[in-house]
Amino acid sequence: MRNPLDPAELNAAMENVHRAGMPGLFAEIRDGDQVWRGAAGVADVATGRRVTADMRHRVGSITKTFTAAAVLRQIESGQIGLDVPIGRYLPQLVPGERGDAITVRMLINHTSGLAEYLPYAYPSLKAFPALADTGPQSLDDNRLTRFHPTELIEMGVSAPAVGAPGGTPGVYSNTNYLLLGELLEKVTGTAAERCITRNVIERAGLRDTELPAGPYVNGPHSQIYEAWFGMIDPPRDYSVYDMSWVGPAASLISTVTDLNRFFGMLLAGEIVSPSSLAQMQRTVPVISQEGRTIDYGLGLHPMEVPGRGTFWGHGGTVWGAGALAMTSADGKRQLAVAVNLQRWNRLDPSGRPRPHPIDDALAGLYRVAMC
Repeated sequence: MRNPLDPAELNAAMENVHRAGMPGLFAEIRDGDQVWRGAAGVADVATGRRVTADMRHRVGSITKTFTAAAVLRQIESGQIGLDVPIGRYLPQLVPGERGDAITVRMLINHTSGLAEYLPYAYPSLKAFPALADTGPQSLDDNRLTRFHPTELIEMGVSAPAVGAPGGTPGVYSNTNYLLLGELLEKVTGTAAERCITRNVIERAGLRDTELPAGPYVNGPHSQIYEAWFGMIDPPRDYSVYDMSWVGPAASLISTVTDLNRFFGMLLAGEIVSPSSLAQMQRTVPVISQEGRTIDYGLGLHPMEVPGRGTFWGHGGTVWGAGALAMTSADGKRQLAVAVNLQRWNRLDPSGRPRPHPIDDALAGLYRVAMC
């Protein structure tokens, strides 16, 4: 009988990504009780230090699934209403008619119509993420900047709306999840990071996952390299970076093992109730930050895999780091992959990313990992 986790095949797929230009990557793949962990490449291009599969890593917007789960647990306890207007909880942050029209659900599934604050916090990025008139200067200017979430929220709320509340397709916006962080603090009386840690991270028994306020990654980790579409050449290390610019939207640190444990428990109904999980899996069309239309639920999105059906999970990027975690609907097959280079594609004259060998190599790895 064929091994569902062929080590030679998985190692070859990982090495292909490294040879295509990724400095380092690591992964954990699960199939039932079988587990494979692997790594390829380097954690530090200057010293040649190797990556290992147990490294802690910034996982970007995978944080949103944790934040959504924390909100749903408060909904289950009656502290928050899923379809209650956000203005009832945070009238000073989303005032007037918009506060009355935008519900908690619309924040979680990105149909609020609230704009992304990022181009306003990082002026040189302008029309983030992929227009030719952007530049990387703001990344260095804000390396150790401490933002207050309400400062960023005000930027997003005061910017021109990107849609009507509840309209589809929605538009992916970190403003929504910073508001959810403020909502958690309002109803629990504790910082959002502490609420998410207590109600989600600790509930799942995750030993190497944390929602940090500071700029450092504790424990064994890789350097992380940002290329900003070829405008930073060679790519620059951003492993030390104050993560208050994304907070409960994208600042989580985790490991591939913890990510698989979390998503396995979530899809088994062990983090939120089965009825809450069903709400998380109700999707609407949303335009991603890359300009693609995706199906998006409450902090989860599906991926159809030929021969294996539907996988659920989330991906994420921050400056220099990326990750993807997906679990099959039946919970049997799981993938968690972390990479230490971002925005490797150069841009064409219209501002669109050009194809890069890393793209095909990653797609090949995902096929092997999920099929």
